[in-house]
Amino acid sequence: MGAHRDPAVARAALVREIVAGGALADPAWRAAFEEVPRDLFVPYYFVGRPGGYERLWGADPDPARRARWLDGVYTDMPLATRVRDGELLSSSSQPSLMARMLEVLAIRDGDAVLEIGAGTGYNAALLCHRLGEDLVTTVDLEPEITESARTHLAAAGFHPAVVTGDGARGCPSRAPFDKIIATCTLPWVPSGWLAQCAPGALIEAPLATGLILLTVRDAGYAQGRFLHTPAYFVPLRGVAPGPERDVPYAGGLPHPGLESELFRFLLALTEDSLDPYEAYELWRREGRPRRERFGVTVSDGRQWAWLDDPQGPYTWPLRD
Repeated sequence: MGAHRDPAVARAALVREIVAGGALADPAWRAAFEEVPRDLFVPYYFVGRPGGYERLWGADPDPARRARWLDGVYTDMPLATRVRDGELLSSSSQPSLMARMLEVLAIRDGDAVLEIGAGTGYNAALLCHRLGEDLVTTVDLEPEITESARTHLAAAGFHPAVVTGDGARGCPSRAPFDKIIATCTLPWVPSGWLAQCAPGALIEAPLATGLILLTVRDAGYAQGRFLHTPAYFVPLRGVAPGPERDVPYAGGLPHPGLESELFRFLLALTEDSLDPYEAYELWRREGRPRRERFGVTVSDGRQWAWLDDPQGPYTWPLRD
């Protein structure tokens, strides 16, 4: 991509790449990605290097470094946008994953959408392009992040509701919502979101390295399955992540397949219910199940994950 120094040319090349990968079949979303400039939302970002991070920015006086910044902006990859004491606080998600998540939400004209995790504001801008700014609300816990997102959105010509607050609480003052999309990893589905949804609303959120898509029946009940797509996001701020789990070993050697990304998904999903050896035996016995066989039910204050059947033999409570 080094030859693409013009942002519009680079953006068009990125859209073609995303389309070639099978996303952006909806012309409305393709138009949003073609017309919303990602470079306005990531004026700088960080790339990992031994011992820390290197900052690339669009106003760098060095033309070569400026070109590296632009190439990164329009490469199909996530970008680290906020780092504090070596910890990643916020990022701009991989554009192709953003496209798939937005398309799965089946957004229709007139839908009110709540985004949890404002990030750079880029995702909210895509939603504004599709729906109009009055129907879009984005929430983040960090005032620095919401102020930055608000500034980026204004530069792109959009003025949705950008709210500083705890994403786990949603945004009651702007409810009801037809769609809720989270761009940060959750250990469970905040039950308060359901009360802010219209009947039949969809909730899409990263959970246990996957994406859960829930259909909301009412304030007390929602259910859905995981998508096939892997998803790794920054954790929801204000919620302590679970501990990193060890992979089980036997005879000093790992079991075949234990480095499988699908097994890691099951480990994360069952972290409070199964030890790693039990998880492995289940995974092996059930034929190394893919994400689509798993789901989540939220019902009257309880919520649990399940394999194949929400009332079947394999269910695990999610911590809340």
